[in-house]
Amino acid sequence: MSVTVYSKPSCVQCNATYRALKKSDIDYSVIDVTEDQDAYNRVVAMGYQQVPVVVAGEDHWSGYRPDKISSLRMRLSA
Repeated sequence: MSVTVYSKPSCVQCNATYRALKKSDIDYSVIDVTEDQDAYNRVVAMGYQQVPVVVAGEDHWSGYRPDKISSLRMRLSA
């Protein structure tokens, strides 16, 4: 399962999300919505108005969510 973090520069919640994903040994890619209009449009189409937006397979969420990251880690290690 691929994990993508839609982000923007100087985003405190984005940085916290990166740290939590790294600590959980979850590989992820980052897409800067300020540099990629298609990515920005994708995030808005999903109904989000703030970053980070994390997409992990069929699951997605917005904001720093350690509970979701923990759940993701458990799913990936199963």
